[in-house]
Amino acid sequence: MKKKLSFLSVVLIAAIAVTACKKELKVNEPGNLVPKTVTEDASIPAFNINNTRLHGETFGNPVDPIVVMLHGGPGADYRSMLNAKALANDGYFVVFYDQRGSGLSAREDKNGYSLQLMLDDLTGVISHYRKSKDQKIFLLGHSWGAMLATAYVNSYPAAINGVILAEPGGFTWDQTSDYISRTKDLSLLSENSNDALYPDQLLTGKENDHEILDYKMAIVASFDSRKGNPLGIEGVYPFWRFGAVVQSALFEVARKDGFDWTTNLSQYKTKVLFCYSEFNKAYGLGHAQLLSSSYPNVQLEMIKGTGHEMFYFAWDTFYPIVKNYLNALR
Repeated sequence: MKKKLSFLSVVLIAAIAVTACKKELKVNEPGNLVPKTVTEDASIPAFNINNTRLHGETFGNPVDPIVVMLHGGPGADYRSMLNAKALANDGYFVVFYDQRGSGLSAREDKNGYSLQLMLDDLTGVISHYRKSKDQKIFLLGHSWGAMLATAYVNSYPAAINGVILAEPGGFTWDQTSDYISRTKDLSLLSENSNDALYPDQLLTGKENDHEILDYKMAIVASFDSRKGNPLGIEGVYPFWRFGAVVQSALFEVARKDGFDWTTNLSQYKTKVLFCYSEFNKAYGLGHAQLLSSSYPNVQLEMIKGTGHEMFYFAWDTFYPIVKNYLNALR
């Protein structure tokens, strides 16, 4: 019995067939499968730090208190968080950047990544934009970005003046792997699984074939917003490009070495704003309480009427809570 192909599979076959007919186009060349990065398109806004080139944008007065935006992933980008640029109208200098190997930032070899390197990059971003030692620094992280913010505070508790965390997966590897296990419900026999795995039969990529691997990751990531997803995501949210290699590299490091970013959090006495969403079934109050309890001073808030992508789908609800927190610390 012949298996019926899904619409997505048909589209993929057609796209690849067209590409094959045009000999001048190759799937692993920049711009053919996924958007170009900052090293391939000089018109993309970017800056250099720590021996890499990052895609980034800023909004507001450079001498105002800095809010550094930390996107999810690892490997995603900041496009779905851009509503937060509204904080520039409230007297904050808002810094967005795609993390190393993520979004439109430069791609790196897989063996060069480490968790400490991601912290060093954040230090570099802060140093790049900071105008004076008295300029306050706030971190606003989503998902993996909220984990990265906590890792940074755990290592450098005196360096940050305030932290906003939106649904971090976990602060230890055990917490994180437990949460991830609740976010995935693909059955090996489901149509979603067929769509996710079918491109592997048509497109294969080696360890650092970034164009192909990023394209495949975008297809798999699209299932996070399918109807009935456990994360409670309301629909498709915008992104530029996913970094498959950085995600794979950091997950391998985490599985091999583990991590615990709670060892020094007791020294951070400043109130932390910790937010979770109403519709994320994999998260809930219990997980939020477990993670937030690692901080000695926490404001725990549920963002109503939304799921994991609260920056994009529920900014109007999220924004007043963020603004009030920041204003109390500035």
